[in-house]
Amino acid sequence: MNPETCNPILVHAWRGGIVESAHRGAFAVVDAGGALRMALGDIERPIFPRSACKVLQALPLVASGAADALQLNDEELALACASHSGEAAHARTAAAMLAKAGVDVSALECGAHWPYNEAASRELARRDEAPSALHNNCSGKHAGFVCLGCRLNGGRGDLRGFLSGYVRPEHPVMREVSAALQATTGWDLSTSARGTDGCSIPTHAVPLRHLALAFARVATGQGLSADHARAAQRLRQAVARAPFMVGGTGKFDTRVMERFGERVFCKVGAEGVHCAALPELGLGVAIKIDDGNNARACEVVLAALLQRLLPLADADAGFLRGLSDLTLRNWNGLEVGRLAAAPALDLR
Repeated sequence: MNPETCNPILVHAWRGGIVESAHRGAFAVVDAGGALRMALGDIERPIFPRSACKVLQALPLVASGAADALQLNDEELALACASHSGEAAHARTAAAMLAKAGVDVSALECGAHWPYNEAASRELARRDEAPSALHNNCSGKHAGFVCLGCRLNGGRGDLRGFLSGYVRPEHPVMREVSAALQATTGWDLSTSARGTDGCSIPTHAVPLRHLALAFARVATGQGLSADHARAAQRLRQAVARAPFMVGGTGKFDTRVMERFGERVFCKVGAEGVHCAALPELGLGVAIKIDDGNNARACEVVLAALLQRLLPLADADAGFLRGLSDLTLRNWNGLEVGRLAAAPALDLR
């Protein structure tokens, strides 16, 4: 089935009083028992969750005892779930995680890129410094993998040798990560496509229904092993206490979690994926925008769904309306249009 023809339009971009472009997609809202509470579009087609599932990939870091053994703090655990902007605090925190594991930036296998935050990039350039793997938006996740590897190695010596190639599917670190993804989603990863993510680790295709189930389980602990349930709660608490680490200045996930604390855990992924855990409701949300628009469209959809699902004070409702119906401005600050949830999302 072709998602571009079967999925509904979820977001419109308006200019000059007419729709200039439209974004189709699908979403699922599921409870921890697996019951479908709300859905639109094809939620059974496996999609790559990309970075939206980082909290699932971080579960072994805590469940294994590595986080406790290395005394990782809230900022470090939040960074393990992050797609950060490469600001100074992000790079510094990733370096601190590596130091606790007894290694340095050379252990990271995510590659280097310029910080996504313009000010941070300009500061590096001003100092005539090249970006390192610490500035990679996935450096916290990879530092978490390194810390997990430190635990799995068990002090048997040659830690660097053990860590080498930790991004490969057959490495003990990635086996633990993939096992956590399968356990939380309830999806047999051997039945789906496997690709390589931007940061070089395996990415497994999972249907939206199962991704939403995983986030409902993260929200409640229901359906998880005792160790994974404890890890999920610890990671949610860490992110609520240090939401800046998950995104950075001005980022949607950081702004929403700064506002709502433990009421909302949300995480964007590349190619138009967004997932959320709503502990007070016991629900998980998974969204996929067909054209891969994550900078605009999937954020609008998640904001609209949060408006529908959460009990909200007026100020919080207004905050979310500002994210689900965005005024678009040009470089001169002139209002040129809107980006707004489509009528299909008016689910009241």
